[in-house]
Amino acid sequence: MRDPSPSLVLARATRQLTTGGIENPAAEARMLLCEALDVQPAKLILVSSVSPRDEDRFNEMVDRRRSGEPIQYIVGHAWFRGIRLEVGPGVFIPRLETELVAGRAVDQARQLVMAGGSPSVIDLCAGSGAIALSVANEVPGARVSAVELDEEALVWTRRNLAGSGVELLAGDALKVPDDGRHFDVVVTNPPYLRRVDAHGIPSDVTGHEPDVALFSGDDGLDLPLRLVERAAQLLTPGGLFVMEHDESHREALTRRLARTAQWDEIEDHDDLAGRPRFVTARRRCKDGCHG
Repeated sequence: MRDPSPSLVLARATRQLTTGGIENPAAEARMLLCEALDVQPAKLILVSSVSPRDEDRFNEMVDRRRSGEPIQYIVGHAWFRGIRLEVGPGVFIPRLETELVAGRAVDQARQLVMAGGSPSVIDLCAGSGAIALSVANEVPGARVSAVELDEEALVWTRRNLAGSGVELLAGDALKVPDDGRHFDVVVTNPPYLRRVDAHGIPSDVTGHEPDVALFSGDDGLDLPLRLVERAAQLLTPGGLFVMEHDESHREALTRRLARTAQWDEIEDHDDLAGRPRFVTARRRCKDGCHG
């Protein structure tokens, strides 16, 4: 009996994923088959047949996806601003929306480099290291640090930042670094989901991704509000704060930032779907910023 063609095994898997309630079954089946065969998507057309060994591996991956395991954990990687990041159980999977957050930090660091500076950027609650690595890759003149507390997440942070030049600091983002340093950009995608909304979040998220990276109290603001104060401590006068947030947090965060005398240029930004996604603010200078 001849080995089946890729199109045949893809058709079978697409039907299985469809009945399993997967939103994009054909695309995900293709992604899993490429991983099982260890081929680039553009080269799949050159594959004439799937061996029994590769088919068994593929079928196992399809079963894992049908059970609700995130596809990024199954294939072992996720893409973020063109960077291939290693991910797996214990680390939050970077999302498309966060690319905009990273982009704002990249833009600010790039402007400072173009002005002749050597900007310092710190990514708090770094997780996989996606934001820090994006800044380091896209702004070679920047000095980048990343802070992560969770030991399981740190396994992946270390893997992704190895050899990148990014300084990794293991510890609580509210306390580390503790050496008096200041930064030109503080950027963060902290846990911000509301615990009261947990029942409405897809099970492939709550059942697999780390709880510590998802929720921050009943209203989701426990850590974000503390990070507002932490950023004020870490930023140089005129430095930029960038923080991702839940779509329900726009008013609460902009109000908190405006309530003190620490911030100027407070602005909230939508994501590509038009939902409130991240806030930016500039650390106020006592007598105006010069230079």
